[in-house]
Amino acid sequence: MPSSRGAAQSRPPYIPRSSSSSASFKGCCCCLFLLFSFLALLILAVVLVVVLALKPKKPQFDLQQVGIQYMNITTPNPTAASLSLNIRMIFTAVNPNKVGIKYGESRFTVMYRGIPLGRASIPGFFQDPHSQRQVDATIAVDRVSLLQADAADLIRDASLNDRVELRILGDVAAKIRLLSFDSPGVQVSVDCAIVISPRKQSLTYKQCGFDGLNV
Repeated sequence: MPSSRGAAQSRPPYIPRSSSSSASFKGCCCCLFLLFSFLALLILAVVLVVVLALKPKKPQFDLQQVGIQYMNITTPNPTAASLSLNIRMIFTAVNPNKVGIKYGESRFTVMYRGIPLGRASIPGFFQDPHSQRQVDATIAVDRVSLLQADAADLIRDASLNDRVELRILGDVAAKIRLLSFDSPGVQVSVDCAIVISPRKQSLTYKQCGFDGLNV
């Protein structure tokens, strides 16, 4: 008859139920992590293949028209002047891609001889593939103070020469939209050197560049 000691030695070791459940839970978490990692890599691979197939290009944001709606210069004292000005700008947004583009809010600054006169903003919008759209912005300059020398130059350019040189700087934020997903932001810098005729309220010269002025 086997002894009680031999029977005790032949029994399998006791494994606590909590340890077994913990090991099973860790195994499930590991499987889920691997599954999600595989799905993420698969989605990334599909997106890369689609992007390479579409060959997305940067959108074009071109300044078409500039008009002066109002201009007034006052001299409250001999050493300074105050400028009020309304400028209306019309841009043409061109989407050369096979997919839509989502634009964020765009901001532009108008400068005269390095002096910021005012700023304008264009609300964000969505543009369909292979389309062209006009957007406009108005810059309202309300009694901006200028030094007397700069004010005199502006008066001379506007009244005598009928030629006011301005520079328009801005950044356009855009994202390519594909299957309800937006790509990382693409920044397009607009830099335009323009000349306007205050008498005709029209644009007489324009040279624009994207990502820097092309001179």
